[in-house]
Amino acid sequence: MVRWIYALVLSLTLAVPAGAEMRVPESQGEISMGFVPVVKAAAPAVVNIYARRVVNTRSSPFRGDPFFEEFFRDFGGPRQRVENSLGSGVILSADGIVVSNYHVVGMATDIRVVLNDRREFEARVLLSDEESDLAILKLEGTADMPALELRDSDTVEVGELVLAIGNPFGVGQTVTSGIVSGLARSGAATGNARGYFIQTDAPINPGNSGGALVDIRGRLVGINTRILSRSGGSNGIGFAIPAALVAQFVAQAEAGNTAFERPWAGISGQPVTADMAEGMGLNVPGGIIISQLHPASPFAAAGLQAGDVITAVDGQAVNAAPEMIYRMSVAGIGGETRVTRVRDGAAEDVVLRLGPAPEEPPREVTETGAQSVIPGMTVGNINPAVIVELGLPLMAEGVVVLEPGRAGQRAGLRPGDILRGINGVDVEAPGMVEPLLEASGRWLRLDVQRGTQRSTLRFRL
Repeated sequence: MVRWIYALVLSLTLAVPAGAEMRVPESQGEISMGFVPVVKAAAPAVVNIYARRVVNTRSSPFRGDPFFEEFFRDFGGPRQRVENSLGSGVILSADGIVVSNYHVVGMATDIRVVLNDRREFEARVLLSDEESDLAILKLEGTADMPALELRDSDTVEVGELVLAIGNPFGVGQTVTSGIVSGLARSGAATGNARGYFIQTDAPINPGNSGGALVDIRGRLVGINTRILSRSGGSNGIGFAIPAALVAQFVAQAEAGNTAFERPWAGISGQPVTADMAEGMGLNVPGGIIISQLHPASPFAAAGLQAGDVITAVDGQAVNAAPEMIYRMSVAGIGGETRVTRVRDGAAEDVVLRLGPAPEEPPREVTETGAQSVIPGMTVGNINPAVIVELGLPLMAEGVVVLEPGRAGQRAGLRPGDILRGINGVDVEAPGMVEPLLEASGRWLRLDVQRGTQRSTLRFRL
């Protein structure tokens, strides 16, 4: 009886085009059709992806040793190893634009795409982004390809029926069904502190990565990307990257970008808890309280300040930083977004102009010479773009190590280390590094900040 009702509800939706009036199925045949019309329409646009890359490794006898591996990282002869990956992808345009996951194709040197009708094509990566785990491909020598329509993922609701289409375990294309079981999933709940996902209980297994999550009208809702599992198989908690973000990736790829540009927020904050809400004039806990704003932040330019609570972006509630960044990314570089902030219990909408992290002050990149105490080390000024690239503290200033070079690496320096002083002299500009190193006597002292921790490195020359 339950199955019959399930099929009845489904056929009510499938029997009519979008926007038309629902009707009762007129025959047992209509009831038994199930998802067949959706699968026939969507499956041809879902492809299998076979990717390979060659990586350089070293065959060190200390590999895996908890103590000696770090000290003998460069010990042993170099060798090459071929890594293969298997996943899925979705065709989004008739000229062969395909979306998949970064972890499937992002670093591949050879990509082969196989359609549902067994046709094979070579593909190249147009744009990829590890943080979002998305990659846009272009099939070579194609035309009139089957493609899926992107649905506005902001219209998706919990409880909707969805299908996951992909190539799990390399067995060939399969289709699984379920519902949207959650929205706005981010942080620890997904195993990805920066991502923003649609949650589904449609079974997703290894190989489904990059495949399609479609609604019952065959429109793309999201790209399957990860699961929560203790065994490695599906436990009914899978996550898909929303179609709205996919659309922004496609737009940037078609504009010629090779790396994804996301708007810079330039703020730090934390979610508002129940204990904090009452004192902030909020009826219910929610939103993000701003703790710091960079002087160049677009939020600062719009008049926001520390202590303000951001409750919504473009009318959509936000409760964590990944949700806010997602909303800004969907709006895109050069666009505007409407932010709802609460100050002293009063809510107000402000408009932000979105852009990338600025390169101000200029980096003034400088490399130490071959005769330097630390040869081949590259340093530069810290600016917002550098803060984002290297993951530095929001308010970081000064001179940072961009590349330590072989000698600097052996000395314990890493990209992102801030040089506070050399031999007791404060480092205020990249051009000071080389002369200060040359002036070293028998001892070299480096005052370094890594993250929020400061330390001193001493060397006898």
